[in-house]
Amino acid sequence: MHVPDGSTEALVDSKSANSIGNEALIDNPIWNSLGTEHYAFAETQGEARRYQHAIGPLAGTPDQSLESYDALRPLAGPRGLLVLFLPDPPALPPFWSIFRGGVLTQMVCRDPKLVDLPSLLPGIILRRLGAAEVPAMIELATLTEPGPFRERTIDLGNFYGVLQGERLLAMAGQRTRVPGFVEVSAVCTHPEARGQGHASALMSRVIRDIVSEGAVPFLHAYADNPAVSLYRKLGFTQRRDFHLAVIKRED
Repeated sequence: MHVPDGSTEALVDSKSANSIGNEALIDNPIWNSLGTEHYAFAETQGEARRYQHAIGPLAGTPDQSLESYDALRPLAGPRGLLVLFLPDPPALPPFWSIFRGGVLTQMVCRDPKLVDLPSLLPGIILRRLGAAEVPAMIELATLTEPGPFRERTIDLGNFYGVLQGERLLAMAGQRTRVPGFVEVSAVCTHPEARGQGHASALMSRVIRDIVSEGAVPFLHAYADNPAVSLYRKLGFTQRRDFHLAVIKRED
């Protein structure tokens, strides 16, 4: 279903009561996603949950108790990495270390300001991506580091790309989801193709899909990422911060 730019507000408003009631779920988005809409993609141990290895290392627990970290151990595997979004600074017990950290801002989009792909050179198109493009998607994500992207990340939702012939210039898609909210993720552009409006157009297409199902788009970005200004132009507003903890099991 294509949603005209002028109709997005009505679609969001029609589901506003439900989404507001579910908003607490995105206070722990990974854990709640794996316990609700993405239950089929979950690996679990006790109260801990993670996405299947072929999808990515995102994981969650209800808290930072010793029991929660113990439950994460088999999910990580020996010397394995997991990615957590924490409300408080990481408090790791023995046999865990921080591989990477940072502060993430969570933004929601209740009033989308959508754009279309500007007129570009012949042969450049925006279209939905499929299994055939997964190697190119992994290559682009490895180059630009928008977040973990593996061979089955594409299973999480619709992904769109800007292509010039067979060359993938930019992409964006969906990641975690809970009732009423769907995350926009994997937004990235090849360095040689930046500044041409690709990210705005791709995010707008992903947002249209989310709004058409009556959900509210949200996203996560490093708090100091210059792209936050672009997200604001598209209608995203800051909701809260998280501590990003990429943790490594040391045994």
